[in-house]
Amino acid sequence: MSKILLQIDAKEVEAKEGMTILEAAQDAGIYIPTLCHHEKLEPYGACRICTVEAESRGQTKLVAACLYPVEQGLVVRTRSEKVDKIRKMILELLLAHAPDSRELQGLAEEYGADKDRFEKEASFCVHCGLCVRYCAEVKKKFAVGFVNRGARREISFDPVIAAKECWNCKECFPLCPTEALQAAYVYTEALISTLPRF
Repeated sequence: MSKILLQIDAKEVEAKEGMTILEAAQDAGIYIPTLCHHEKLEPYGACRICTVEAESRGQTKLVAACLYPVEQGLVVRTRSEKVDKIRKMILELLLAHAPDSRELQGLAEEYGADKDRFEKEASFCVHCGLCVRYCAEVKKKFAVGFVNRGARREISFDPVIAAKECWNCKECFPLCPTEALQAAYVYTEALISTLPRF
């Protein structure tokens, strides 16, 4: 694989072809916040907290660092007025769903986000997809998935699969940034207990 030289926050960084900005930054010890990224999973780009400014061939655009591939001569800014403003807005929207999430609260403090800016939604899920993707991509069990669309989208366990697979696993639980997953599982456990036994 050919080596690629790029700049991240004025630091020259060496990356390999096929890497993303996020991977190159992590290798260089440069912090970019993420909520939906996990090293064992395919990039997803759902949360957009990893938004950065990428300048290539004289043009600057805002991109998701977890999805955008590195290229020769790319100039990346992980903190700028624009980037911070976008992250602040994203956090305020996410906090409307999960105001008690410690992970979101920590980021909110860093970016000056107001957790009370938007009206609260009672979902507690920020749709990062970590649980759904981990169960499908790593465990190959498909016990949890998304149901509904748009504003009504939420995570749900398949009670039949969950009854067989989840009790001794629960590897997805620590991945959840809001604990919505644990709440959904408790609900599913209650549902499982009502299912007829054969």
